[in-house]
Amino acid sequence: MTASSVSPFLGTGTALTVPDPDRVERDERLVRHRFWQKLRANLHRIPFLEDLLAAYFCATDPATPYRAKAILLGALAYFVLPVDAVPDWLLIAGFTDDAAVLAAAVQTVRANLTPSHWGRAKEVLRAETGADDAGTATRE
Repeated sequence: MTASSVSPFLGTGTALTVPDPDRVERDERLVRHRFWQKLRANLHRIPFLEDLLAAYFCATDPATPYRAKAILLGALAYFVLPVDAVPDWLLIAGFTDDAAVLAAAVQTVRANLTPSHWGRAKEVLRAETGADDAGTATRE
């Protein structure tokens, strides 16, 4: 995901990972610049659109805690980057790595994804695909 620095052990036997602010800022610029173009270019090839959009809205929400924002921006940056582990142009497997990275990020910060983020994702999905229903179960 994103590059981070690790602080010394905290006495509990675990290390605290602190996202690198410069990397988070770069990821946010990259995501804001490329997200919508990549999404629209691959709209009918991405099976995880609602999660992707909810993650985007959560990551760009000023109310989202910094650590959650950093995790989501790292996953979204991976999605928009032209080079990744499995090339996106491969018909069946192209977005599997992107889906896995996004799923891990969403699961990690699930508590920060609000009904508002999911609602906006459904609205945009309907508008972009022209569908009457986003086709997925309601999330809370």
